[in-house]
Amino acid sequence: MTHRDATPSRGTSPDRTEQELREALAALADGVQPPPDAYRTARGEWLRRERRRRLVLAVLITVVFALATLIGLWVLNQTPSDPGVIFSGTGSPASASLPRPQP
Repeated sequence: MTHRDATPSRGTSPDRTEQELREALAALADGVQPPPDAYRTARGEWLRRERRRRLVLAVLITVVFALATLIGLWVLNQTPSDPGVIFSGTGSPASASLPRPQP
């Protein structure tokens, strides 16, 4: 707060200015008359926005889920055509297993 803010202007006191401002705002507020269906209109707009938000969220979730599923299927389909080392079928099953420790 500066010195200018703390000192009242000439001829007015802070109480008088506050009172005049209060009266002016009260007169302005008295002149405002809401339409009879203002609450119903505002509530309808809010419900429309809420429905739209939920619909957009549901569509977004569906798109993300479908995209993740498609990417997963594509990645799983990208297997190499030649058999891998693990499932090559060469060698005996005993030689492929690890030796068991003797007690």
